[in-house]
Amino acid sequence: MGKSCFPKCRLGRIMGWLQIVLGGLVIIISILSLSRFYSAGFFLQDEDICRHFYGSKVVYEGIDVVALTARVEEVLNKMETLQDKLESTVQRMEKSKEDLHKSNISKFEYKKFLEDEVIRPLYSAHIALRQIRLPRIDENENATLKEDPLINTFVVEEIRKYITPKENRVGKINMYGMDKIYSTIGHACVLMKRELEEYMDYDVGSYCKDDWNLGQKLMIHGCDPLPRRRCLTRASKLYLKPYPINESLWRMPEGRNVRWSNYQCRNFECLSSKNPKRGYSKCTGCFEMEKEKLKWVSNTSLPIDLLIKDVLTIKPGEIRIGLDFGVGTGTFAARMREQNVTIVSTALNLGAPFNEMIALRGLIPLYVTLNQRLPFFDNTMDLIHTTGFMDGWIDLQLLDFILFDWDRILRPGGLLWIDQFFCKRKDLDDYMYMFLQFRYRKHRWAIAPKSKDEVFLSGLLEKPPRS
Repeated sequence: MGKSCFPKCRLGRIMGWLQIVLGGLVIIISILSLSRFYSAGFFLQDEDICRHFYGSKVVYEGIDVVALTARVEEVLNKMETLQDKLESTVQRMEKSKEDLHKSNISKFEYKKFLEDEVIRPLYSAHIALRQIRLPRIDENENATLKEDPLINTFVVEEIRKYITPKENRVGKINMYGMDKIYSTIGHACVLMKRELEEYMDYDVGSYCKDDWNLGQKLMIHGCDPLPRRRCLTRASKLYLKPYPINESLWRMPEGRNVRWSNYQCRNFECLSSKNPKRGYSKCTGCFEMEKEKLKWVSNTSLPIDLLIKDVLTIKPGEIRIGLDFGVGTGTFAARMREQNVTIVSTALNLGAPFNEMIALRGLIPLYVTLNQRLPFFDNTMDLIHTTGFMDGWIDLQLLDFILFDWDRILRPGGLLWIDQFFCKRKDLDDYMYMFLQFRYRKHRWAIAPKSKDEVFLSGLLEKPPRS
């Protein structure tokens, strides 16, 4: 009986000591975390005590307490999970003492158990604890406690490297008047943490995943601008040189120059308006050149339509550069190019390769969403044209922000061309107010019925001088 009890007692002692050691580790890590919190001043509410530790000039602005607390709780949860797992293992062993006595655990199995169930979870918790970025005192800015923006929100190292401020190498103020550069990401990225970490999870220097649709999803949901990435963008398997500019404007591009993996169609022919399963609904016939050639140059049945030649005669020689804000394949820009006017076309790949199509035609696609401030300086555009994208679905306040941004970039005397905007008849007054609130001069203003409950609205407005 003495001999049979000895292995049980020894094993029980080992597991007991193991529990004590792990419990001690949890306590030590918790104390260290709390001590770091204490040293950062989270438990100090009295201003005299704060001044005793940090001096009279220290303030507590710029500390992301929510993100910091979340990261600490993440570490504590990992330690708690480890403790629960080990305790449940010990309980299972206690319940099956007889089987445990009969089994012969090898040193290799014991080593594997320690590596998988103890060392790796401890290492994960250790790394997570080291990644917590506590506020630091910035001596160059009146000893203010500073924290890298959003640094405690994300776990993926590539995001943390991207958003960490980059100090100037020579230690001098740069051309922007700053001693460091802050890389920007949209605040909505915090709400889409999982998607952004998936987007930034890649091997540095290798090929990027074919995940442009994930990036576009982030942009549309307000995570914009996206962080830069240090991976190589994939292209189609066989990229052919584009057609010359005198051919490319009105010739269907080579389909092998497009990555089709994230579309329902696999070629341009599939995108025909006759195909009900083409994958997109806006801009019917956009990928059919014969239909596109008729737009803005031939009369239609709608009395509200304007032709390009009629618009350009209002400001002869003054329309040189502009923006086409809508959805399409660049046909408006192509027609304006024939009139020696340079147009930048906004585009999103909503079910079809709109950006690739515009570029392959020799035109300029601008990959932006409705959410984004336009990347143009004030008073620089001669013309802004919009059709087919913004209509009665858009929120009035969102439209207000967009129109003020258009007003910002449109120069005095520039033209705003509202082309076939449609909405419900009962909402017409609200939308008319939105467009007319800037007191632009009316060159053309027309309303026509679209259906029983909807109307079309077109207008050509001139921005007044504001000196």
